[in-house]
Amino acid sequence: MTRDTGAVAPGRQRQMEIYVTGAGGARPTVPVSATRLEAEAARAMTQEAAAYVIGSAGLEASMAANRAAFGRHRFVPRVLRDVSARDLGVDLFGRRHRAPLLLAPIGVLELVHRQADLAVARAAAATQIGMVFSNQASVAMEDCAAALGTAPRWFQLYWSSDDDVVRSLLARAEKAGCEAIVVTLDTTLLGWRPRDLDLGYLPFLRGMGLAQYLSDPVFRSKIPARPPETGIRPRGAKLLATAYGLHRKGREFGLSMTAMRAAAAYFTATYSRPDLNWTDIGRLRAMTSLPIILKGIRHAVDARLAREHGVDGIVVSNHGGRQVDGETATLDALPGVAAAAGDLPVLLDSGIRTGADIAKALALGARAVLLGRPYVYGLALAGETGVREVIGNILAELDLTLALCGLDSIAALGPGCLAADGPPGRTEPIDGGKDQV
Repeated sequence: MTRDTGAVAPGRQRQMEIYVTGAGGARPTVPVSATRLEAEAARAMTQEAAAYVIGSAGLEASMAANRAAFGRHRFVPRVLRDVSARDLGVDLFGRRHRAPLLLAPIGVLELVHRQADLAVARAAAATQIGMVFSNQASVAMEDCAAALGTAPRWFQLYWSSDDDVVRSLLARAEKAGCEAIVVTLDTTLLGWRPRDLDLGYLPFLRGMGLAQYLSDPVFRSKIPARPPETGIRPRGAKLLATAYGLHRKGREFGLSMTAMRAAAAYFTATYSRPDLNWTDIGRLRAMTSLPIILKGIRHAVDARLAREHGVDGIVVSNHGGRQVDGETATLDALPGVAAAAGDLPVLLDSGIRTGADIAKALALGARAVLLGRPYVYGLALAGETGVREVIGNILAELDLTLALCGLDSIAALGPGCLAADGPPGRTEPIDGGKDQV
């Protein structure tokens, strides 16, 4: 019997790379430990960057819940199975991905590294892992697409209140070779984020994270002559630094200081639209031929509505806990959403930190996951190299977790691989333990 084993399983290869080079005294460029990775990245960032990247809404209960949910599920490994070859590959929208992992769209990456999205794109190309271009990127999608080579790319859409801008962004995404549109639905308004509010810091007002817009001819044509009057005036000792940042960004895109201030104001006024409803899905379908994925689904009823309105996929996400304080963890919402979604591909983000986390998400119904904060931490510490190492470490752990649980493919993961939460020592698989051969 033969089967497609996909790409070379990365677990032992990455493990031995670290151990063998370590025999000479070398150490990984970025910490392998997820806890140390975050701690060292936090120290490497500015105070404003760390607050923006690491912080979440309110008391940050949703971010904590995301992580706690992974701890409530435990593997029940099987033994004496041939796991000498493992297949991590997964099919998504007509493309075979080498692993069930894509890099989530994260905006304003210039906060943590000067090469920002471009460094991430190069790391994605080197590892052949898919990247979702952020709508709030620091580098235009065309430049990232050129760096990606043959690696998969999708485009995240924040549905602006200006449909002309939306059409332009979608057309550019198609031309850049994007294979899907990921519509972010959980940020029609900005969440209440105390870490940023305590610092009075919103990077967009400083011209950061606007590369997709400042490079877009339609958006540029709509920048007003002067910023609108709000009745609110900036004040404080950093006013000159903010003005210099706007000036520098304006020079990058050929805009005057006044035009940059007006562009930032126009962006904040139009980047999203709270009046979106299910009838708008049909309008979006008329704007693009690409698969449409709805990101931010947490309720089973919304999953059924998504299927009824003809979308192509779902991402179970609570924006990393950055929007609603005290909401359901994504992993807890996943089984119900996946059941309601029927045959729609369901992905998950929010809370993923390790390869073992990915395996748990797949066992509970996800087809793949989006990785967020960890790769940003790698970027902050070591640029492209840091992102590559984070990807390599996570895929290695996923591969080894699969093998050590007695499974030889991603497709073999299911509820029977996990024990439900319960008293210490309980090991009954949550589906009754049907044998997998």
